[in-house]
Amino acid sequence: MADVLSQEEIDALLTSQTAGKKPSPTPTATEGRAPVLYDFTHPDRVSKDQIRTLENIHSTFAGQLGSTFSGILRAVVDVELVSVDQFTYSEFVMSLVWPSCTYKIQLAPLEGQCLIDFGPSLSFAFIDRLFGGRGRTLEIERELSGIERSLMDIIAKRALKELGQSWKRITDVEPTIQGFEPTPQFMQIVPPGETVIATTLQVKVLERSGTITICYPYLTLEPVMENLSGQNWIEASKTGSTEEGRAVVEAGVRSVDTHVTAVLAEADITMREFLKVRVGDVIVADTKVTEPARVLVGGIQKFVGRPGMRGRHRAIEILDVRMSDEDI
Repeated sequence: MADVLSQEEIDALLTSQTAGKKPSPTPTATEGRAPVLYDFTHPDRVSKDQIRTLENIHSTFAGQLGSTFSGILRAVVDVELVSVDQFTYSEFVMSLVWPSCTYKIQLAPLEGQCLIDFGPSLSFAFIDRLFGGRGRTLEIERELSGIERSLMDIIAKRALKELGQSWKRITDVEPTIQGFEPTPQFMQIVPPGETVIATTLQVKVLERSGTITICYPYLTLEPVMENLSGQNWIEASKTGSTEEGRAVVEAGVRSVDTHVTAVLAEADITMREFLKVRVGDVIVADTKVTEPARVLVGGIQKFVGRPGMRGRHRAIEILDVRMSDEDI
């Protein structure tokens, strides 16, 4: 029968076994990916792919908005996207300062209301610039006056117009102003615990800077969430760029003035003969009477036609599209 170990012998054996081993190191955040906090009471309802699509939409919006603001303020305005995050509505409202310059907007035909907030420093910089100043901000905190509010209405409407253009690759929306509120706590467009997507833009005008924040309730964007995928964005970008490019080119061509000239006859003569030409002389042309006249657009042959009269005006009838050999 094997000998039975006493308790002292068992303890000594365990101690000898563990004495030669080093304790396994506890993994830290610096050795790999940092841990990410996840709130199971407020799960993310918008996927990372959809967030990236929203970032693409508002990056385009930022570029268009910078050009629009530069034209309005007669100064260089730089607008760049800072973040696209999702919060509860109560958290978003608590992030706004008082007094605020916040508009309730509707993205027809989508249901519900959204918000667009202009930071106080940015609002007063815009107002000072529109009144001919250098974009100075006020030291005191106060609400906008009636005149200042009317100027900010112009800024907000132009911003919403560009916002609608940025959304066209995903869906057609028409942003319109539904109301104005200087006190964030009074704005209840969704329940406090409802998920919203907040987009923050950094705006720099002259030596001042501020933020523009757009708040989209999830319930408002839910009908178009399926379209907010990377694949849809790529396909829409290809189609949209082609259609938009064609529209831009067509609009540019339509506004261009050019000269149209009809060449009825041509003749080659020497300079000596030209200097001897007098009134009543006849120059024999190389063009036959039966040949159509060449029609030049901007000095380049594009058509051939037949000269005639339309009412009391000289005219030429286009017979065919016939470019010269050099232009083919």
